[in-house]
Amino acid sequence: MPFSREREKIDRIDRQLVTLLNRRASLAGKIGEIKKKKGLDVYDPSREEAILAMLERESPGPFPPDSLTAIFREIFAASRHLEEPLSIAYLGPQATFTHQACRRAFGASSRYVPKKSIREVFDAVEREECSKGVVPVENSTEGIVNHTLDMFLESSLKIYGEVILLVSHHLLSLSARMKDIHVLYSHPQALSQCQEWLGEHLPDVPLHEVSSTAEAARLAAKDPHGAAIASRLAGELYGLRAARRKIEDRHDNVTRFLVISREPKAPTGRGRDKTSIMFSIKDRVGALRDILLIFSRGKVNLTRIESRPSRKKAWDYVFFVDFEGHIDDPRIRKVVDLIRGECTLLKVLGSYPADRKTSGR
Repeated sequence: MPFSREREKIDRIDRQLVTLLNRRASLAGKIGEIKKKKGLDVYDPSREEAILAMLERESPGPFPPDSLTAIFREIFAASRHLEEPLSIAYLGPQATFTHQACRRAFGASSRYVPKKSIREVFDAVEREECSKGVVPVENSTEGIVNHTLDMFLESSLKIYGEVILLVSHHLLSLSARMKDIHVLYSHPQALSQCQEWLGEHLPDVPLHEVSSTAEAARLAAKDPHGAAIASRLAGELYGLRAARRKIEDRHDNVTRFLVISREPKAPTGRGRDKTSIMFSIKDRVGALRDILLIFSRGKVNLTRIESRPSRKKAWDYVFFVDFEGHIDDPRIRKVVDLIRGECTLLKVLGSYPADRKTSGR
């Protein structure tokens, strides 16, 4: 029968895929040995992003590009695990959006170590308990995560990569029936990002703020009349069902996460890099304007600028700036050196490949 013949073809292809994956793993192991001898980091986000971009360009279809990317991220993770197992500290607990960002960046094969605070994530990487760390830095709806920026004021760690995650909030409960919901648990940011939907559909249900969306799911799993606003991953972990999906007020709601490392900088991403710096300006009129003019004259595109109190004296601020380009580019290096002359402090926080697209569920 044609049906059986087509299945036999698929079986042959599957066996070929296994053979090719094992050959790839053997080559990855050899590369890992070379990296160790040269003192290079096993994790090379720019190389991985370049491969993904190439695969998307050259794939004729019909296999979905997003699925192709997800599969190869897991292949990268498994190959890295053969070279050297990675341990990743992240702002926990398990099943938070930070956990999802970790899995997107490092795949399922890495070891993930949840921490209770952003400071603990930084400490775990600085003490070499973990290879890398992942922390949130900004949300398109709620803005900047100040604690993450503040940690760079005192830490020697560098930004090694970024993950931009499309954040979808689901209404989860044991029964998945709206009429059974008498109390709602979630993190304050998630509640804020869904406030219009909640006002329309659950205006009289009491809201309980908790430490994370994963904690909300845990509490809802113990309460037959409770519900949580959390991720699908949290629902799967705690056995909850979706009463409603994607209830966020803005469907372009994205959160940006940073990968932090002891490494001084990530390898260049071949034209798709970002550099992050922090600086304090001299106390004179027009100081910030002069720095922005240096960026403009050097044709460097700024993607973000934030200010935070320096904690040294009243009305003294530190500026955090992201811009396109890698610090190894002579043009970028020249601009940074010119800016340094206008500052009382300048610190390069890292150069790293820009995330290619948003992702998440």
